[in-house]
Amino acid sequence: MTAEQYIELERAAEFRHFFYHGEMRAMPVNPVRNALIGTNLSGNLWGALRGRSCFLGAFDMRTRVTTGFITYPDIVAVCGEAKFADGRRDTLLNPSLIIEVLSPSTEAHDRGFKAQQYRQVESLQEYALVSQSEARIEVFRRQEGGTWLLMEAVGLDAVCRFESVESSVALAEVYDKVAFDAEEPPLRPPAPQGD
Repeated sequence: MTAEQYIELERAAEFRHFFYHGEMRAMPVNPVRNALIGTNLSGNLWGALRGRSCFLGAFDMRTRVTTGFITYPDIVAVCGEAKFADGRRDTLLNPSLIIEVLSPSTEAHDRGFKAQQYRQVESLQEYALVSQSEARIEVFRRQEGGTWLLMEAVGLDAVCRFESVESSVALAEVYDKVAFDAEEPPLRPPAPQGD
């Protein structure tokens, strides 16, 4: 299928899918802790970007990469003019910041395949990975010549700076109400057991 066919199908889909080289694939459901951290972070960024000519999308904003990859980063942002695939404004083409909240089931994919795809986006200046097992945010910043520099913010007293959108967030706020030592609750109630 084409990217345009995928986008039309995805707009009506009950569950989210990513697209790569003509194929649609189901995306994993985010754990509760992932959603809490992502919501805290997007809320903090929204406050920092409020009143500026910036666009912020979280969870349901698709991003299209020239390699043929279309997916839903946890958070995307761009300051200046946001460009979209069409008039529906739900598929961003020019993010300057992409943030993924890591989970045990997606970490290798986020660090590997997704990072490789995102680095092909010419507008992208920063790619951030947010741990859900400890207070840690890794920010990969594009340098002149196409290299990427890793900056880390570690610990609840740390502050993470996103240069691409000229904003900072305190990790204590990103991880508000997150219990690192607690077991992740199930997403759905367990099925009833037979007698």
